[in-house]
Amino acid sequence: MSSAEVTAAAKPADAPEHCPGTASESAGKASACAGCPNQQICATGPKGPDPSIALVKEKLREVRNKVLVLSGKGGVGKSTVTALLSRAMAQHNPDRNFGVLDIDICGPSQPRVLGVLGEQVHQSGSGWSPVYIEDNLSLMSIGFLLGSPDDAIIWRGPKKNGMIRQFLTEVDWGQLDYLVLDTPPGTSDEHLSAATFLKVTDGRWGAVLVTTPQEVALLDVRKEITFCKKMAIPVVGVVENMSVFVCPKCATESDIFPAKTGGAERMCADMEVRYLGKLPLDPRLAKCCDEGKDFLAEHAGSPTVTALKGIVARVQEFFETE
Repeated sequence: MSSAEVTAAAKPADAPEHCPGTASESAGKASACAGCPNQQICATGPKGPDPSIALVKEKLREVRNKVLVLSGKGGVGKSTVTALLSRAMAQHNPDRNFGVLDIDICGPSQPRVLGVLGEQVHQSGSGWSPVYIEDNLSLMSIGFLLGSPDDAIIWRGPKKNGMIRQFLTEVDWGQLDYLVLDTPPGTSDEHLSAATFLKVTDGRWGAVLVTTPQEVALLDVRKEITFCKKMAIPVVGVVENMSVFVCPKCATESDIFPAKTGGAERMCADMEVRYLGKLPLDPRLAKCCDEGKDFLAEHAGSPTVTALKGIVARVQEFFETE
């Protein structure tokens, strides 16, 4: 590893863009450090790369592919897409193993969406055991560690980053073909922390971005694409969620969120990223998510399920094509 790579790896996950990194002699003393909440810690702390990085690499050595599900904006269905992707891949590949890691620390929704709300994780000599949804699909979320679903996580960035580090180093995933990470909206602590750790792991990794067709969502997703490029996160592509409303009874399509500027497909062409496809809005999907039911099994004939199969094929093509 070069000195530049060591410095980059040693940066705190919530560091500003020009942070010198904890391994630098100017840590906590450079002009870029002024006003940083970690300034005193960096100035007085031990120098050298973060030892957690090597630990994450070792712990995830048997995880072949890592998929970050990102969105610059809340409310576009990122958690729903995470659940649909992971369920679909697990069902279409019964001989492979899949995991979901919910790193939306303040708003963990995967336990409810995947139907395991109220389950408990167990500690063993090899670490935390994730909760199994199916024989080949498991989940880890801070939602399992709360006393009540109504409990609020009121943490600053460093503590959230520490929780993500703990998930990546202490969960016993075993051998996985895919680990899908559900993230909160934005481009801040959780995203920086995850990118810092995943970029040094073996195997392939990349980001699936989720948007809706209207410009107010596309503006934020453009920022997310820029974030990925700056952080050297490979972009798998963009999913346009809630593209049209399909009536469950008559199959008539209606534009709920009109794409005034060409929608996600036009944005992908402009920003030179892959367009993975569109998922129609089906009101039965929201009901299944609230009740923790498997939408793919409950409504196999839905146009959303048909579209999802194409998106899953393109995602897997990205990771499995040399």
